[in-house]
Amino acid sequence: MSAPLLVEDVAPFQDWPTAAHSTLEFLYRTVGLDVWLLTHLEDERQTIIDAHPRDEVLVGATVPWDQSFCRKMVAGMGPRVATVTAAIPSYHGLLTGHTFGERIAAYVGVPLVTHDRQVFGTLCGVSARAQPRSLARHLPTVEMTARLLSTLLPADSDLLPSVTGR
Repeated sequence: MSAPLLVEDVAPFQDWPTAAHSTLEFLYRTVGLDVWLLTHLEDERQTIIDAHPRDEVLVGATVPWDQSFCRKMVAGMGPRVATVTAAIPSYHGLLTGHTFGERIAAYVGVPLVTHDRQVFGTLCGVSARAQPRSLARHLPTVEMTARLLSTLLPADSDLLPSVTGR
């Protein structure tokens, strides 16, 4: 009799929303920061479609895209890792919009991109406290994670009703 296969911990996720939420939990455990967010950009508004931990933010909350850290990052006006956001001129003075009622003191963000190279949204982590420069060592992990989520993103966002709120 052969031994049972031990594959449950690496079995595929049932769908994109489950994979996305597990990604947020993974980044929270491995990278740290106060909260990790998945956002969706639509009609010049950035909407939180998932967060971990969920009690830190309101899923479904929106912020004008032009007031977002993520917009500055996507446009190349701010870095993907800002351990002290107050030291980044393009990030200075932006309100949190989505999070815990305080200013964001540290930020990590990477775009989520559709197959036709359009920005779907972002994968980002934020902290109310400045972080050590060593936070930057996690950027390749966050970038690869975002790329994998982008690859798995369905071509038709209507397939994501539980994620985009449609």
